[in-house]
Amino acid sequence: MRKFFYLSAILLIVSCNSSKNTATPSSKQLFVEDLLEMNDTTLKNTFINEVIAEDVGLFEEGTEERAYTVISPNTPDELHITWKDKNRTQIEDIRMDSNGKWKSKTSIKIGSTYDELTKMNQKPISFYGFGWDYSGAVAWNDGKLEKSNVHVFLAPEKEPKNKFYGDHIITATAEEIKEMDLKVKAILFRG
Repeated sequence: MRKFFYLSAILLIVSCNSSKNTATPSSKQLFVEDLLEMNDTTLKNTFINEVIAEDVGLFEEGTEERAYTVISPNTPDELHITWKDKNRTQIEDIRMDSNGKWKSKTSIKIGSTYDELTKMNQKPISFYGFGWDYSGAVAWNDGKLEKSNVHVFLAPEKEPKNKFYGDHIITATAEEIKEMDLKVKAILFRG
C-alpha cells in the first residue's frame, strides 16, 4: 500500500509539473515584427496586462495626422505604434527606442554599434546626417537587411563635426566613424 501511495504521489507531481511547463500562446516570446500583423483588437487582447494609451498626432514631419497607440508608456518596454487608418486595423510602423523586453528577429537592439550593423548586414552601410527628423537613418546598400522591414537610426556618442549634419548621405572615413562612436538610438519596424 505504501508503494502505491508513493507511486501515486510521484505521478501527481510529474503531471502537475508537465502542465506548468506547457507554453501557452500568451507566454511564448513575441518579437516586435510579430505585432505588425495585429489590429487594435488583437493587440489589446494579447496585452491585457499592459498599460495601453491611444491618441492622434502629426507624423511625416508634421504633414499627416494619424492614430497611434503606445504600449507600456514611459517605461523601458515602451513601443510606439502608428496606424495606417483611424480605425486602427492596420499598423503603419512600430518604433522602439529603449532596451526593454522587446526583441527583434534581426538581433539589432538599441545600442548596437555601426560595426555590428555592418556585420549583420554582411555589407557596408551608409547613414544620413544628424539634426533633422530622420537623423542618422541607415541605408542597407543591398546588404542582407535591405529587404527587411527594419529601419535603424544611429546617433553619435561624441559630438560630430558640422559636415555630418543635414538631409544627405554622409561621406566619412573609418576614423571619423570610429571617432563619433555611432550606436543605434531607435528602430522602426514597417508594416
